[in-house]
Amino acid sequence: MSEPASTAVRVVVADDQRVVREGLVTVLGVLADVEVVGAAANGEEAVALVERYRPQVVLMDLRMPRLDGVEATRRIREAHPSTAVVVLTTYADDNSILAALRAGALGYLTKDAGREEIARALHAAAAGQAVLDPAVQARLVTAAGLSAGSSAPSRPLPDGLSPREAEVLCLIASGRTNAQIAQTLVVSASTVKTHINNLFAKAGITDRAQAVNYAYRHRLVNPADAEAP
Repeated sequence: MSEPASTAVRVVVADDQRVVREGLVTVLGVLADVEVVGAAANGEEAVALVERYRPQVVLMDLRMPRLDGVEATRRIREAHPSTAVVVLTTYADDNSILAALRAGALGYLTKDAGREEIARALHAAAAGQAVLDPAVQARLVTAAGLSAGSSAPSRPLPDGLSPREAEVLCLIASGRTNAQIAQTLVVSASTVKTHINNLFAKAGITDRAQAVNYAYRHRLVNPADAEAP
């Protein structure tokens, strides 16, 4: 393992398959800007390692014994909100994606991801930015489209979003373009752009992929075909 740079992202790897876990440690260990500080074989170990090492990011598998990745993510985010979780899993079904995002995962990758993609996701998560595998994002957009006609939730909104900003966010999550959003809300394109700029600033997001992630993590979108965790 190479010596970590001073700006290296401190990472805990969690995967119950030994060959995968050790492979990830090896692959990430050769990167100068990533420091693997621990490796867990189950969710309980992941939670304990976060408590011990306080990493910036956990690279989390979902299906693990003793404590699954979703519950481990929820416990880590509740106890250590400064530690981000990026899911790396074989599973990309709607229920798994929704459960992970709602538990607080900031990123979701499948195990088809390459080393550079994983490294980018780790750095993005450490900076508080959401990352979704393109296939995962496509599934969420499709699912959101099933409920795009519903209005934004009436419960308190996160980060000071206004009801109209939340509505625009839901339409973004359903895959609508700015022009389509303007047509749906019967407003001008410039008004839509203003709402998007405002909600992105409030939510701390920078692109549509992060907007989709944010909408699901905060339960602003509730697709009809996905069960709540």
